[in-house]
Amino acid sequence: MATHTKPVLAANWKMHHGPTAAAEFLETFLGRHARRDDRTVILFPSAIAFTTARAAASARPDVRFGVQNIHPAEKGAFTGETSAPMAVDAGAAFVLVGHSERRHVFGETDAETAEKCARAAAHGLVPVLCVGEKIEEREAGETDAVVLRQLRAGLAGLGADDLRRVIIAYEPVWAIGTGRTATPDDASSAHAAIRAELRAIGGSETDEIPILYGGSVNVGNASTLLSAPGVDGLLVGGASLDPESWATICGA
Repeated sequence: MATHTKPVLAANWKMHHGPTAAAEFLETFLGRHARRDDRTVILFPSAIAFTTARAAASARPDVRFGVQNIHPAEKGAFTGETSAPMAVDAGAAFVLVGHSERRHVFGETDAETAEKCARAAAHGLVPVLCVGEKIEEREAGETDAVVLRQLRAGLAGLGADDLRRVIIAYEPVWAIGTGRTATPDDASSAHAAIRAELRAIGGSETDEIPILYGGSVNVGNASTLLSAPGVDGLLVGGASLDPESWATICGA
């Protein structure tokens, strides 16, 4: 049974939009994006704007919310961090895990992604596990090896029921924020490898797990990417910061 209606359109605001901008964004976006039951729309605001953004969409349960990161511990002396129970208490349903910036800017390891996925699932959050290769790994022919290593590691601590609830996002590092986008064939190839590995891990029941593409997605290429075989949705960065462009992508 599918947990998430495909396509899944997810907006990662990263370190943009404080509370005031988030409220303004939602007012404009919701005015342009009519409720639809044939897709899943998720916003990942900054931690400081999360509550404001969610409140601004309180009349629209079709727009769902997640946090950009959690700490693997339940609580403790971890200044600046957010725990899974805190995220749930604030109304989050999803959490990004292993985003390329967490891996390559903040040094997050495969082992840490496993801890975070397990902690998220234990508290009812859906992990959106991000995987992807750097340009030198792609040029060395190591795309599948890197992506599948990250995939196996991140999912290692999940039981069968929790595994079926996850979302996977393939985001080639070389295409994030660079304006360089993987071709539909590139995306389909990587997604096929991920799908095959999911089946090897959890059998055919994993076929309902959405696999999203992320990396310089914009209004001009969203529909083409969504039409590529094996692409079940999009994880969007920069193009999700403008409410009008995000509404257009959500209608793709």
